Amino acid sequence: MRVTILNQFYTPDLAPTAHLSASLAERLAERGDEVRVVTSRGGYVAESSDTQAKKDDNPRIYRVWTPRLGKKNLLFRLTDYASFYVAAMLRMLLLPRQDVIVTLTTPPLIGLAALAHKCLHPGTQIVLWNMDCYPDIAETAGLIRRGGIISTIWQAVVRFQFRFLSHVVALDTAMKELLMERYTRNPDLPYTVIPNWEPIGLFSEPALEPKSATPEEPMMILYLGNAGFGHQFDTVIEAAGMLREEPIHFVFIGGGHRRKEIQEMAQERDLKNVELRGYVPKEETPAVMASAAAALITLSDDSKGIMSPSKLHSNLAMGLPIVYVGPLGSNVDEAIAEFDCGVSVRHGAAEEMAEYLRGLLNDQELQRSTRAAARRAFETRYCDRETLPQFETVLDAVATDD
Repeated sequence: MRVTILNQFYTPDLAPTAHLSASLAERLAERGDEVRVVTSRGGYVAESSDTQAKKDDNPRIYRVWTPRLGKKNLLFRLTDYASFYVAAMLRMLLLPRQDVIVTLTTPPLIGLAALAHKCLHPGTQIVLWNMDCYPDIAETAGLIRRGGIISTIWQAVVRFQFRFLSHVVALDTAMKELLMERYTRNPDLPYTVIPNWEPIGLFSEPALEPKSATPEEPMMILYLGNAGFGHQFDTVIEAAGMLREEPIHFVFIGGGHRRKEIQEMAQERDLKNVELRGYVPKEETPAVMASAAAALITLSDDSKGIMSPSKLHSNLAMGLPIVYVGPLGSNVDEAIAEFDCGVSVRHGAAEEMAEYLRGLLNDQELQRSTRAAARRAFETRYCDRETLPQFETVLDAVATDD
């Protein structure tokens, strides 16, 4: 089978979709498929690799040119997006006929480049691997007016793209339902829910012993990853204020639009138990997480179904109890409900969050059982050993429809 994966980011870039794309590409290549990847020389951060494809590589990586401006502001991001659209479109038109194209959603509407290839090769099947829902996420972030002319046109283009899809992979049930309600005109278009994952080989069985805490070495609550438009931190900062006298430390590692907001809220309250650090390389994240006692994940109420926090899977892999602040019914809330691997609280419930963390601090048996439940959730549902076979089933079924 000839398969192309289309996404702006690819390893060694730091973006979660870069590593997920690589995981799928390498798995398909290992089983004998002829795999191509069309991606950018730039990436989530401007310093990403620009190595080029070699003729005998499998997967063969085509890194098209972009200015590599990064994510410092919206103009830089849009410039990188626009250049990637043009370059990716040309590359897709030049590729030999593909059996299946797997298109992600970065940048938005990049699936149109897959449609360009399909125009030349009608037998090509297109699978949408939906990471984020656009224009919904742009509306939620306040970048465009909800129901305005830009949103209306954007939604129409998305519906047009959906007419040519062979299959949709959504990250959770809420996302699947949103896409089916707003964009699918074909009632027979098949959907499969496959959560994102982490390689089980990268996360060996962690030590699941509980963490003790002292004023000199406080219990670390770790937020690892992007703090973007779809996240919300008011409740977290309020809980941190309630816990300022406890040996509990909140550490935010990464970047994102909300990073400055977190810093300002912590400074206004003079919270010494809140610390912000920059990104760390992917291979260093297990060591960082090993020093944490719990993982923090947030999701704004209006982002349910629009996005699915990818930091869940690595945290579960490390056996970290999940402290989730967000709406019911998200992928994180569902994982906690099914595996009892943490606490799920709503925005505004700072006292409930603080009480749970006090309990985690003082109850080593709670720590031990929750850490074991987190690792069990990872091995059962959120590792590549479980998810990649599901993806192979989807692609094999799509390819036989040719």
